[in-house]
Amino acid sequence: MPPTTPYAGKFGSCAAYSNGGHVQPQSPYRSHTAPKPSREGACNGAYSVAENPYDVPQPHAAYRSASVSSVAAKEHHYSGCALSENPYSSPQPRSPRQHSASCRAHLHQHAAGGGGGGGAPEPAGRANATAASKARLYGHGITASYGEMCYHDNSLVSASLEALIQHLVPTVDYYPDVSASEAPRKDHATSAVCPFPEPLCVSPHQRSYVFTFLLSSRLFLHPYELMTRVCHLCVEQQRSGDALLDKIRFREVAPKLVQLLTEWTETFPYDFRDERMMRCLKDMTHHVARGDEYSWRAMQQMTQRLIKRLSALGQYEEAVAALHAAAQERPASLKSKQASAQRSDILNVCDDPFILAQQLTHIELDRLSFIGPEEFIQTFAMKDPLENHKGFFRKRKTSNLEAYINWFNRLSYLVATEICMPAKKKHRARIIEFFIDVAQECFNIGNFNSLMAIITGMNMSPVARLKKTWNKVNTDKFEILEHQMDPSSNFSNYRTALRGATQRSETAHSSQEKIVIPFFSLLIKDIYFLNEGCASRLPNGHINFEKLWELAKQVSEFLVWRQVICPFDRDRRILQYLVTTPVFTEDELHLASYESEGPENNMEKDSRRSLRSSLLHRENRS
Repeated sequence: MPPTTPYAGKFGSCAAYSNGGHVQPQSPYRSHTAPKPSREGACNGAYSVAENPYDVPQPHAAYRSASVSSVAAKEHHYSGCALSENPYSSPQPRSPRQHSASCRAHLHQHAAGGGGGGGAPEPAGRANATAASKARLYGHGITASYGEMCYHDNSLVSASLEALIQHLVPTVDYYPDVSASEAPRKDHATSAVCPFPEPLCVSPHQRSYVFTFLLSSRLFLHPYELMTRVCHLCVEQQRSGDALLDKIRFREVAPKLVQLLTEWTETFPYDFRDERMMRCLKDMTHHVARGDEYSWRAMQQMTQRLIKRLSALGQYEEAVAALHAAAQERPASLKSKQASAQRSDILNVCDDPFILAQQLTHIELDRLSFIGPEEFIQTFAMKDPLENHKGFFRKRKTSNLEAYINWFNRLSYLVATEICMPAKKKHRARIIEFFIDVAQECFNIGNFNSLMAIITGMNMSPVARLKKTWNKVNTDKFEILEHQMDPSSNFSNYRTALRGATQRSETAHSSQEKIVIPFFSLLIKDIYFLNEGCASRLPNGHINFEKLWELAKQVSEFLVWRQVICPFDRDRRILQYLVTTPVFTEDELHLASYESEGPENNMEKDSRRSLRSSLLHRENRS
């Protein structure tokens, strides 16, 4: 497996982010006037390898906005793994589960002007739900522990797993993130007032706890276990022994339960590829149907949206597999450099750097849109005991994330192939200059992943050794781009540019200005180091919720970037070429490079002989 970046191994664990100024990502070159984006850029067809490989129903407004509405995504930089505050700007929502006003008043007597304490999610009626266990002062803030939950400056910092699960369970007058005093909305089908609150009407910062715990709980238990326990607790807490009273009480809590499940299915739909999750959802639908008609209809609509989303996911995965298979078919034109001269190159397909950068952005956003937020956590989450069970729902839980990393590698090898393939030095130099211009346009757009893939391809040793070719290239622009993506100081230059692009996106007046495509391998490494460098559990057995806030912060920012719909026109021919044209393997690249510019020393001569023999043997065997 080739490295995903030429800077592999140069990342420091939990290194501090750069504190560079917040500047807009101005191009170091003169700006180009972009054509007016077409509204026809949104994809709306079926995947077809023979036509445009990216005409697939995308999770646009129905799915992307739903996911993003569940989280907050503002700029964030962590220094090492010192977590001191809730990354979400809003305080933790209060609930009927929290302690009485008298307890909070007691805290304020000890710290006038300090933040109020939070509360433990104890079940209703439990005696210790109104007794604060302890409160301590730290500087200007308050750290308060209530039962099994600990708050600092009104932000949850640690709790037992049981307490966190209980805190997720809604009641008649409590929802984990949303105030219970929501205005009823009109049911247009019946012209009646529907008591079910619309989950997508809530501002993103109010949804922090639900998103954070649903995202990171898989570090401690399987999503199926969590869903089973939450649904069971929600039902059991309404039991009084009187069948009629139980029905009335469940009817009152049903809208909040449906709201929670709606958030779950819209933000983490891939959890429901597990048959057990779908069975649990079906059981709850039957249970809700016995108590509340409005909530039952909401459950039906939610399930339909979920099935549609999973169907689109299955179609996407099949298409990606087909595209990968098509790219693996290696025609005779790639077997030797002399024959490969007859093959079309990138300049025959597209000679406009700006157009090619736009098409690369289409591919990036298409593939980003299918990465589930939970995939970042499941890369290092606990193993599913049924992971090896074969079935429709038992597919790899990080397959879309892996497919996106494979796309980065493919683009890098495509760039190297295009440079090494031409027989004439002048042609090779022209392709290098073309890709430098494409990388520049990717930077201007905010497509940092394609930018890094192109730089990676041009820094591969088979390309870098072509000294006679590079002597014919003006490398000034390339050196500026390399400086932007320099890995020193934990990619401080890139992080400054990314912050600028993020600020531009937040105040954007056009779809093009909203585009932010991060250098994906570095994003994964940041999340990995955060997980590895910070303990998930504290010495007292509590879960370190500060760490969970930070994980959610980084993933939620990705969700905002993922929702952008590419505004550029699609070019089927260019897209088809980028994702299906065969590329050289590493050995083939080295051999092509030696045939372009002969070996310079005995070591390279030996390498060429060995590669020729090895490739000839593979060809005869195949």
